[in-house]
Amino acid sequence: MNKLTILVLFLMVLACKQTPKTKEVEEPVPQAMTESKPEYPDAMIKVFDAHGGLEQWKKQRTLSYVLPKPELPETHTVDLWSRKDRIDTEQFSMGFDGKEAWLLDADETYKGDVGFYHNLMFYFYAMPFVLADDGIMYSATEDLEYEGKKYPGIQIAYEFGVGASSKDEYYIHFDPETHQMRWLGYTVTYRSGESSDNVKWIRYDDWQEVNGLILPKSITWHKYEGREIMEPASTVNFEDATLSENSKPESFYEKPENGEYVPIKMN
Repeated sequence: MNKLTILVLFLMVLACKQTPKTKEVEEPVPQAMTESKPEYPDAMIKVFDAHGGLEQWKKQRTLSYVLPKPELPETHTVDLWSRKDRIDTEQFSMGFDGKEAWLLDADETYKGDVGFYHNLMFYFYAMPFVLADDGIMYSATEDLEYEGKKYPGIQIAYEFGVGASSKDEYYIHFDPETHQMRWLGYTVTYRSGESSDNVKWIRYDDWQEVNGLILPKSITWHKYEGREIMEPASTVNFEDATLSENSKPESFYEKPENGEYVPIKMN
């Protein structure tokens, strides 16, 4: 190797050492600032809209109504965001503080299941809006026929672990012209933890406007044989219904000093 060749190689190595390496800088990708919105079937959206719309519903914080039972009226109050709740009567009170259910009943008047009942009527009353909750799966179902009229419907199921009874199923059927809710079919698995094919049916045909939303004034259970709806069996009325964008104090839903916590069975 001659001197010229050695000099050229030396200059090439020197140039490589002195030339700074170009580093690729990755620009941060801006993240979307909007929250992802749950997807509902078109028919479900039309039902929500026919009852005042989800936007109006989601503005509300506190729901209250009275079940005017002749022997012992019940005042139900629910925080719509946290789902804490409370039921008050002249003889006892019960509620849910966000983690545990409780009962205040010094005279041991209440004989039912607090864990099952504390929010039971809320889910029937707040139809159809509770069917927009997280963890819900929607699918098609056959029409329901009553007195010669067909009502289209949607089947509702819950993802595993959602709620106290994730194996429950619901069937919402609506008027094809107005899209207002007309029927609710539901199964109950709370006590057994096993799926059921016994679908009970409630008729929704008596509505009232509460702060811009269309909510039940009464609902009626019907006798049935499968999907054949028969005569009315019993009716529950709702009085003094109110909706507010304001929340109750946290202490309102807490267990009173003399109350007792009650276990809630989870399926």
